Amino acid sequence: MKKIQNNYKKSGVNISLANKLVKHISSLSKKGVKKKKKILGESVIGGFGSVFDISKINIPDPVIVSCTDGVGTKIELANKFKKFDTIGIDLVAMCVNDLVVQGAKPLFFLDYIAVGKLDLKKTKKILGGIFKGCKISECELIGGETAEMPGVYSNNKFDLAGFSVGIASKAKLLGKHKVQNNDIVLAIPSNGIHSNGYSLVRSVIKKISIKKKLKNILLRPTKIYVKEVLKLTNKNLINSAAHVTGGGLIENLLRSIPFNLTLNIDLSKIKTGEIFRWLKRQNISDAEMLKTFNCGVGFCLIVNKKNVNRVKKFFPKKFRPYEIGFISKKRFRVKLFNDFKW
Repeated sequence: MKKIQNNYKKSGVNISLANKLVKHISSLSKKGVKKKKKILGESVIGGFGSVFDISKINIPDPVIVSCTDGVGTKIELANKFKKFDTIGIDLVAMCVNDLVVQGAKPLFFLDYIAVGKLDLKKTKKILGGIFKGCKISECELIGGETAEMPGVYSNNKFDLAGFSVGIASKAKLLGKHKVQNNDIVLAIPSNGIHSNGYSLVRSVIKKISIKKKLKNILLRPTKIYVKEVLKLTNKNLINSAAHVTGGGLIENLLRSIPFNLTLNIDLSKIKTGEIFRWLKRQNISDAEMLKTFNCGVGFCLIVNKKNVNRVKKFFPKKFRPYEIGFISKKRFRVKLFNDFKW
């Protein structure tokens, strides 16, 4: 009996398909690179490592800031609703929004996509979102990895991770070291749920029928705050900042405030969007909402009181910051006033 030869393709990994994807990414990347002199080598995508030239970046006393993140179980909804063109924006946003918390300008981004079986059409849509996110945040996609892993992921499952590097002047780094008594806490509105709390969202929607409008709201991509925050950083108008992600508003704000000061937040001032009012009606307590979701606040700025009005002018009306609290001398770690107005 003739033995059937084993090969990689029969085991579930299609290298030729992956190579087609690399060529597609490379062509998109070259179109997206504006300042090609910063990227070294014959091609941006496809090598073993990507090199980014920072020698021409005019920043005094520079420091590198890096971060990595994913988009959690929002991926499951993208699969469920078969909508893949915006989840890549979420991936970029979750990383670059963390960079600007420290006042760093995003330089470049790398992605990691893991799949059970490579679907070229689906993966191109995901990558299209990643490129769009990079364009919005003015950073370059200079590399990444697509891993086909049969047996680890079922055929239609996938996971995403992102890695971003930024640069900042050491003197302009934002953080708790700059926060002072009587500083004001400004809330910048979110664009919806962003990319946290989706395990609870998925649990809620199991029991109800979902209309197209709600599907689009649930998959609305995370707002990218890079341009506005960097302008404020360059003008020295911010002391500290917080990207409101896993753990909710208070937990993330506390990461940006020193232990010798108190965070005071008036919950009644928070402008919760319709999606959060809808979630609240699904029998979720205020405490659970506050620690799971951004509740309408995607990003926070901690600023000197004299700078509040100037800061607001840098944002369009939809995302204009507004006051939700202040910093005071240490009595408690955090003090919450009033209740949400759902």
